[in-house]
Amino acid sequence: MKGKLYGVGIGPGDPELLTLKALRVIRESKVIALPGKEPRETVAYKIVEGAYPEIAEKELLAVDMPMTKDPAKLEASHEAGAAAIMAYLDKGMDVAFPTLGDPTVYSTYIYVHKRVQAAGYETEIVSGITSFCAVAARLNTGLVEKAEPLHVIPASYQIEEALKLSGTKVLMKAGKKMAEVKKILLEQQIPASMIENCGMENERIYRSPEEIPEDAGYYSLIIVKEKS
Repeated sequence: MKGKLYGVGIGPGDPELLTLKALRVIRESKVIALPGKEPRETVAYKIVEGAYPEIAEKELLAVDMPMTKDPAKLEASHEAGAAAIMAYLDKGMDVAFPTLGDPTVYSTYIYVHKRVQAAGYETEIVSGITSFCAVAARLNTGLVEKAEPLHVIPASYQIEEALKLSGTKVLMKAGKKMAEVKKILLEQQIPASMIENCGMENERIYRSPEEIPEDAGYYSLIIVKEKS
């Protein structure tokens, strides 16, 4: 009997935000796949370790996920990751793949998931707390009210048109374009708040575009509310 692959959402960074189901699946799985060359150095490992130290006793599988937009490199990494996971599944071993936030929202895991699923293996997604919900909670505010729409936007791409949309805008993964995003927010006098590394030890909160550092890290999320 072949094993099963679980894509496990582990929330944005605070180990206490792991769900009971996420912890159970990780505890029961024989193998833990982690996105990086050194499993114990990954952010996902450290988050899970904070809630479940026994992860150190598991068999850990490194799944390299390079930070690139090169289609060929991405394809190769996804194929290699899927193949490595399927090798364990063929041995009848369940594999849990912890991924930050929720596996269904801009997750690199989903590309491996689709390949393993297409190959005929059993898969399951375990939902996790999304980064934008956690950020709103840390800011002690709601995301949307009444009939307001919510837009989740990858800020590493074109955002000027997206900012014209009504309702609340969530800007994810601004990354190297943070300076450009900040410039647009300031020029258009758009109110916004940002949290860097939400729920982690090095968390930073910025309550206006003026405060946002242009060199903010990868795990930064901006919430843009309608002008009042």
